[in-house]
Amino acid sequence: MKKAHNTPMRLDKRLYLCAKNVRLSSTVADIGADHAYLAIWLVLNGVCPRAIATDLRAGPLRNAQKNIFKYGVADKIETRLSDGLDAVFPAEVDDIIIAGMGGELIMQIIARADWLKDPAKHLVLQPMSGEVELREFLASQKFKIVAEQAVVSCGKVYTVMSVFFDANFRRCDELYPYIGRLGDDLTAENRLYIERTIRDLSNQLSGFLATQNFEKAADLQGIIARLEDICKGDCRND
Repeated sequence: MKKAHNTPMRLDKRLYLCAKNVRLSSTVADIGADHAYLAIWLVLNGVCPRAIATDLRAGPLRNAQKNIFKYGVADKIETRLSDGLDAVFPAEVDDIIIAGMGGELIMQIIARADWLKDPAKHLVLQPMSGEVELREFLASQKFKIVAEQAVVSCGKVYTVMSVFFDANFRRCDELYPYIGRLGDDLTAENRLYIERTIRDLSNQLSGFLATQNFEKAADLQGIIARLEDICKGDCRND
């Protein structure tokens, strides 16, 4: 086997936050692994004894394989050509990372893998877009976001969700699709995410007012006001 590379493995802030959400000693599947940096980091740092890195495309998977050999972890990380979780079996993994793709694609991957509806399985989700729709989908399928944290990477703010299936879960707050659990702990990054959400909703509000859809405008004004209160620290998203 090729000698392990001596350069320390470093992750950007977005991937590092994903890594910090993975449970210690779990076997992990990184879906859409691209260069496999996340799986490599988890194995090198003793978080996971074994990992599966998948990608839909052969090119990125070859890059992943090169990096896995470069860092000397080929005996601990397996690569698979897979459309989502199609080539991953339930008994093989404990934690599943789906990061760096749109919320719609994440929803499709989860919807095709019914075995994820197991309280023992842990999802770490990092959508690049469509967070509102993703949170609504998760709630409709009884997947509960137990923790959520925003992160700023390359000048953009992202969110990372820690998710478990809970058959008894009910979403009861109208803010949940917009900020999930980010109101629980108002870090600087969480505040930035909520402020971005307020800007996005304010743009939608302008559209409703322009088309004289006053009912939807009123609903949105109420949501914006509550989000502004959270940013001021006046209340939390309970």
